[in-house]
Amino acid sequence: MASGVDQAAGMSLVVFSLVLFTYYSMWVIVLPFVDSDHVLHKYFLPREYSVILPGTAAVILLLLIGACIGIILWKNRKPKKAD
Repeated sequence: MASGVDQAAGMSLVVFSLVLFTYYSMWVIVLPFVDSDHVLHKYFLPREYSVILPGTAAVILLLLIGACIGIILWKNRKPKKAD
């Protein structure tokens, strides 16, 4: 069984993901159909960022995954035997 701290951390990650998904969905799906002078627009960034931010996050995530794989491969390499 998971400890209380693990459950709290997991629940906070789930809540954060849900809030982020809801915010992004509203930003990308609903906001283009709302008038540009509506008060709702002041809570969201300009539309260009709806592509730039996820793209940047994806590049950073891929770089971190590549770095982790590189470090693991470098640590597990075996020296060549001399014949």
